[in-house]
Amino acid sequence: MRTYILRRMLQAGLVGLAVSFITFIFLHLATDPALLLLPPEATKEDIAVFRKAMGLDKPLYVQYLQFLLNIARGDLGTSYVIKKPAAALIAERMPATIQLAVAGMAVTLAIGIPLGVISAVKRYSWIDNVATIGGVVGQAMPLFWLGLMLIIIFGVKLRLLPISGRGTWLHLVLPAVSLGSYLAPVTLRLTRSGMLDVLTQDYIRTARAKGLSERIVLYKHALRNAAIPVVTIIGLQMGGLLNGAIVTETVFAWPGVASLTIRAIRVGDYPLVQASVLIFAWIIVLANLLADVAVAYIDPRIRYD
Repeated sequence: MRTYILRRMLQAGLVGLAVSFITFIFLHLATDPALLLLPPEATKEDIAVFRKAMGLDKPLYVQYLQFLLNIARGDLGTSYVIKKPAAALIAERMPATIQLAVAGMAVTLAIGIPLGVISAVKRYSWIDNVATIGGVVGQAMPLFWLGLMLIIIFGVKLRLLPISGRGTWLHLVLPAVSLGSYLAPVTLRLTRSGMLDVLTQDYIRTARAKGLSERIVLYKHALRNAAIPVVTIIGLQMGGLLNGAIVTETVFAWPGVASLTIRAIRVGDYPLVQASVLIFAWIIVLANLLADVAVAYIDPRIRYD
């Protein structure tokens, strides 16, 4: 197990390094901070002075090496617009994004896993048909449209829940339901297909023949083995969770990192965009690493090539 985890950590580190390189190169090729931040009447001399002051006149590989050294020191750059360290700005907003992501994932699991189990047990029943249709509709439904509908129904018409901002737990309900419902259909369908495959196995029939209760058979024996693809997709869904957080935070005016990144992109705040993209990417890499470890714990056979 230890060797497996170390190997996965090494792979995650290499992926994180590759992400930093790709992010650095793409942002340098896509934008020129001097042209974005200086006024239109700036002369060539003004642009040259700005580029030298920011270190943008050095060769690209030198800038990248300096960038890696700064990351090793915990320095992700300074915002051109707000004039504060990008890491500090992101740290201020990160609790709101983590709160939304955790709540959204909780809604996803609360909807997807129970409905997936019930659909598999009640195969081809009206419950299975409704859950399947709901999963297809949920996957096709645009996230921003779902968020707007929740605002109109529960915030404007019924006046039951607040529609924007971050305050009490009531402010979290609509964004979390919107984000969780967006990701739940995939979890539902994978849980259903995994359970359908497991329920036909010999050890399930043996467990039932021993007189074990149906609850124990389903949740201790069947669901544990069917959970491998579900746990894997949860790690992969972290990317979708963060992508969805960008839309959700914008629709509900949620003060998280995603909305901060959108504003930074609009004003051309190059270091803040770069730092946000890197942190999001590293979160996804870490989530996939944890998912791999969890899968290896569930099924020890995964640890061996």
